[in-house]
Amino acid sequence: MQLKRASWPVLMLTAALIGACDLTGGLSKGQQERPSAPANPTPDAGSISAVLELLVGLHHTDPGRQAEVFQAAKDAADLTPTTSNKLRYAMALATPGHSASDPVAAQRQLSELLARPETLLPMERNFALVQLKEVEQRLILQAENMRLRDDALRESRDRQQSTNRRLQAEIDENARLRKALDEAQAKLDAVTHIERSINDRTVPGPRKQ
Repeated sequence: MQLKRASWPVLMLTAALIGACDLTGGLSKGQQERPSAPANPTPDAGSISAVLELLVGLHHTDPGRQAEVFQAAKDAADLTPTTSNKLRYAMALATPGHSASDPVAAQRQLSELLARPETLLPMERNFALVQLKEVEQRLILQAENMRLRDDALRESRDRQQSTNRRLQAEIDENARLRKALDEAQAKLDAVTHIERSINDRTVPGPRKQ
Protein backbone atom coordinates (compact mmCIF):
# COMPACT_ATOMS: atom_id res chain seq x y z
CA MET A 1 0.00 0.00 0.00
CA GLN A 2 2.78 2.40 0.84
CA LEU A 3 4.45 1.69 -2.50
CA LYS A 4 1.25 2.64 -4.31
CA ARG A 5 1.08 5.90 -2.43
CA ALA A 6 4.66 6.57 -3.35
CA SER A 7 4.01 6.13 -7.08
CA TRP A 8 3.61 9.87 -7.70
CA PRO A 9 6.95 10.81 -6.15
CA VAL A 10 8.61 7.90 -7.96
CA LEU A 11 7.29 9.14 -11.30
CA MET A 12 8.49 12.65 -10.56
CA LEU A 13 11.86 11.31 -9.48
CA THR A 14 12.12 9.37 -12.73
CA ALA A 15 11.36 12.54 -14.71
CA ALA A 16 13.97 14.42 -12.71
CA LEU A 17 16.57 11.71 -13.26
CA ILE A 18 15.89 11.63 -17.00
CA GLY A 19 16.18 15.41 -17.16
CA ALA A 20 19.36 15.30 -15.13
CA CYS A 21 20.82 12.84 -17.59
CA ASP A 22 19.94 15.21 -20.40
CA LEU A 23 21.54 18.10 -18.58
CA THR A 24 24.64 16.44 -17.19
CA GLY A 25 25.03 13.01 -18.79
CA GLY A 26 24.35 13.79 -22.41
CA LEU A 27 27.95 14.23 -23.47
CA SER A 28 28.97 14.59 -27.09
CA LYS A 29 31.16 12.04 -28.76
CA GLY A 30 34.16 14.34 -28.56
CA GLN A 31 33.58 14.90 -24.87
CA GLN A 32 33.30 11.18 -24.25
CA GLU A 33 36.64 10.61 -25.91
CA ARG A 34 38.39 13.13 -23.67
CA PRO A 35 39.43 11.72 -20.31
CA SER A 36 37.61 13.14 -17.36
CA ALA A 37 37.66 12.70 -13.61
CA PRO A 38 35.38 9.89 -12.44
CA ALA A 39 32.04 11.25 -11.26
CA ASN A 40 30.87 10.41 -7.78
CA PRO A 41 27.09 9.75 -7.90
CA THR A 42 26.75 9.41 -4.15
CA PRO A 43 25.80 13.05 -3.30
CA ASP A 44 23.11 13.21 -5.98
CA ALA A 45 21.72 9.79 -5.15
CA GLY A 46 21.75 10.43 -1.42
CA SER A 47 19.98 13.77 -1.72
CA ILE A 48 17.27 12.48 -4.05
CA SER A 49 16.82 9.41 -1.87
CA ALA A 50 16.17 11.70 1.10
CA VAL A 51 13.64 13.68 -0.91
CA LEU A 52 11.91 10.48 -2.01
CA GLU A 53 11.74 9.27 1.59
CA LEU A 54 10.19 12.61 2.55
CA LEU A 55 7.53 12.35 -0.16
CA VAL A 56 6.65 8.80 0.83
CA GLY A 57 6.18 9.97 4.43
CA LEU A 58 3.97 12.89 3.37
CA HIS A 59 1.78 10.53 1.33
CA HIS A 60 1.18 8.39 4.40
CA THR A 61 -2.47 7.97 5.41
CA ASP A 62 -1.80 8.86 9.05
CA PRO A 63 -2.06 12.67 9.57
CA GLY A 64 0.18 12.36 12.62
CA ARG A 65 2.91 10.75 10.54
CA GLN A 66 2.52 13.44 7.88
CA ALA A 67 2.87 16.19 10.48
CA GLU A 68 5.95 14.49 11.94
CA VAL A 69 7.67 14.20 8.55
CA PHE A 70 6.85 17.81 7.62
CA GLN A 71 8.06 19.17 10.95
CA ALA A 72 11.31 17.25 10.63
CA ALA A 73 11.91 18.82 7.21
CA LYS A 74 11.10 22.28 8.52
CA ASP A 75 13.34 21.91 11.56
CA ALA A 76 16.22 20.68 9.41
CA ALA A 77 15.88 23.67 7.08
CA ASP A 78 15.71 26.09 10.02
CA LEU A 79 18.51 24.61 12.12
CA THR A 80 20.82 23.44 9.32
CA PRO A 81 19.92 25.53 6.26
CA THR A 82 21.92 23.60 3.69
CA THR A 83 20.69 23.63 0.11
CA SER A 84 19.58 20.01 0.35
CA ASN A 85 17.62 20.67 3.55
CA LYS A 86 16.01 23.75 2.00
CA LEU A 87 15.05 21.67 -1.04
CA ARG A 88 13.43 19.00 1.12
CA TYR A 89 11.46 21.66 3.00
CA ALA A 90 10.36 23.24 -0.29
CA MET A 91 9.25 19.81 -1.53
CA ALA A 92 7.32 19.28 1.71
CA LEU A 93 5.51 22.59 1.20
CA ALA A 94 4.77 21.70 -2.42
CA THR A 95 3.37 18.24 -1.72
CA PRO A 96 -0.46 18.26 -1.65
CA GLY A 97 -2.57 16.10 0.62
CA HIS A 98 -1.36 17.17 4.06
CA SER A 99 -2.41 20.01 6.34
CA ALA A 100 0.83 22.01 6.06
CA SER A 101 0.90 22.04 2.25
CA ASP A 102 1.46 25.58 0.95
CA PRO A 103 2.01 25.91 -2.81
CA VAL A 104 2.59 29.68 -2.60
CA ALA A 105 5.40 29.28 -0.05
CA ALA A 106 6.74 26.31 -2.03
CA GLN A 107 6.88 28.39 -5.22
CA ARG A 108 8.84 31.07 -3.39
CA GLN A 109 11.27 28.59 -1.82
CA LEU A 110 11.88 26.71 -5.07
CA SER A 111 12.35 29.93 -7.02
CA GLU A 112 14.91 31.12 -4.49
CA LEU A 113 16.81 27.83 -4.77
CA LEU A 114 16.75 27.86 -8.56
CA ALA A 115 17.92 31.48 -8.59
CA ARG A 116 21.31 30.04 -7.57
CA PRO A 117 21.45 26.82 -9.62
CA GLU A 118 25.17 26.39 -8.94
CA THR A 119 24.36 25.54 -5.31
CA LEU A 120 22.21 22.57 -6.36
CA LEU A 121 23.39 19.16 -7.41
CA PRO A 122 22.37 18.30 -11.00
CA MET A 123 19.52 15.98 -10.02
CA GLU A 124 18.42 18.35 -7.25
CA ARG A 125 18.22 21.16 -9.77
CA ASN A 126 16.18 19.12 -12.21
CA PHE A 127 13.93 17.83 -9.45
CA ALA A 128 13.32 21.40 -8.24
CA LEU A 129 12.46 22.50 -11.80
CA VAL A 130 9.93 19.68 -12.19
CA GLN A 131 8.35 20.46 -8.83
CA LEU A 132 8.23 24.21 -9.47
CA LYS A 133 6.41 23.66 -12.75
CA GLU A 134 3.89 21.39 -11.02
CA VAL A 135 3.32 23.96 -8.25
CA GLU A 136 2.84 26.78 -10.75
CA GLN A 137 0.27 24.72 -12.67
CA ARG A 138 -1.56 23.97 -9.41
CA LEU A 139 -1.62 27.66 -8.51
CA ILE A 140 -3.02 28.50 -11.96
CA LEU A 141 -5.79 25.91 -11.47
CA GLN A 142 -6.53 27.23 -7.98
CA ALA A 143 -6.77 30.78 -9.29
CA GLU A 144 -9.10 29.64 -12.07
CA ASN A 145 -11.26 27.73 -9.59
CA MET A 146 -11.47 30.79 -7.37
CA ARG A 147 -12.40 32.95 -10.36
CA LEU A 148 -15.16 30.54 -11.39
CA ARG A 149 -16.41 30.37 -7.81
CA ASP A 150 -16.43 34.15 -7.51
CA ASP A 151 -18.22 34.45 -10.85
CA ALA A 152 -20.84 31.94 -9.71
CA LEU A 153 -21.30 33.77 -6.40
CA ARG A 154 -21.57 37.11 -8.20
CA GLU A 155 -24.13 35.75 -10.66
CA SER A 156 -26.12 34.22 -7.81
CA ARG A 157 -25.97 37.51 -5.90
CA ASP A 158 -27.04 39.46 -8.99
CA ARG A 159 -29.97 37.10 -9.56
CA GLN A 160 -31.00 37.43 -5.93
CA GLN A 161 -30.78 41.22 -6.09
CA SER A 162 -32.80 41.25 -9.30
CA THR A 163 -35.43 39.02 -7.69
CA ASN A 164 -35.52 41.26 -4.63
CA ARG A 165 -35.95 44.34 -6.81
CA ARG A 166 -38.84 42.75 -8.70
CA LEU A 167 -40.45 41.65 -5.45
CA GLN A 168 -40.07 45.12 -3.96
CA ALA A 169 -41.54 46.67 -7.11
CA GLU A 170 -44.55 44.35 -6.83
CA ILE A 171 -44.94 45.23 -3.15
CA ASP A 172 -44.78 48.95 -3.95
CA GLU A 173 -47.27 48.55 -6.80
CA ASN A 174 -49.67 46.61 -4.57
CA ALA A 175 -49.36 49.30 -1.91
CA ARG A 176 -50.06 52.01 -4.52
CA LEU A 177 -53.12 50.16 -5.82
CA ARG A 178 -54.37 49.57 -2.28
CA LYS A 179 -53.99 53.26 -1.48
CA ALA A 180 -55.77 54.24 -4.69
CA LEU A 181 -58.57 51.79 -3.89
CA ASP A 182 -58.92 53.16 -0.37
CA GLU A 183 -59.06 56.72 -1.73
CA ALA A 184 -61.67 55.73 -4.31
CA GLN A 185 -63.71 53.96 -1.63
CA ALA A 186 -63.48 57.00 0.63
CA LYS A 187 -64.72 59.26 -2.19
CA LEU A 188 -67.53 56.84 -2.95
CA ASP A 189 -68.52 56.74 0.70
CA ALA A 190 -68.46 60.55 0.82
CA VAL A 191 -70.67 60.83 -2.27
CA THR A 192 -73.07 58.25 -0.84
CA HIS A 193 -73.24 60.18 2.45
CA ILE A 194 -73.96 63.44 0.62
CA GLU A 195 -76.70 61.82 -1.45
CA ARG A 196 -78.33 60.42 1.68
CA SER A 197 -78.22 63.83 3.35
CA ILE A 198 -79.85 65.48 0.33
CA ASN A 199 -82.52 62.81 0.15
CA ASP A 200 -83.26 63.16 3.83
CA ARG A 201 -83.80 66.96 3.47
CA THR A 202 -86.05 66.67 0.40
CA VAL A 203 -88.39 64.02 1.75
CA PRO A 204 -91.87 65.80 2.13
CA GLY A 205 -93.47 65.82 5.56
CA PRO A 206 -97.03 64.56 6.26
CA ARG A 207 -99.84 66.70 4.74
CA LYS A 208 -102.15 68.67 7.07
CA GLN A 209 -105.90 67.84 6.89
